[in-house]
Amino acid sequence: MLYALLCTDKSNSLALRMSVRPDHLAYLASLDTKLKAAGPFLDEAGNPNGSLVIIDAADRSEAEKMAAADPYAIAGLFAAVDIKPWRWALKNPEAA
Repeated sequence: MLYALLCTDKSNSLALRMSVRPDHLAYLASLDTKLKAAGPFLDEAGNPNGSLVIIDAADRSEAEKMAAADPYAIAGLFAAVDIKPWRWALKNPEAA
């Protein structure tokens, strides 16, 4: 099942985000085929202030573990992480 991780950064945390970014990207790469899509939310100035990560997990418990293992989460970057089941309805490359 697919899950959307909607992550909101804490205020004034851009420096923390940028310092942990290499570890975060390495973690996402390690998810291999479980990672379906990922990218930052942006503020009006174009600076990242959150993340959207789409993952394939067996169940909510696995999705929660994957979210908690993200170096951004471990570093305390996020004010909130909302985990929602998600269906890829349009432009899904795996649905052909």
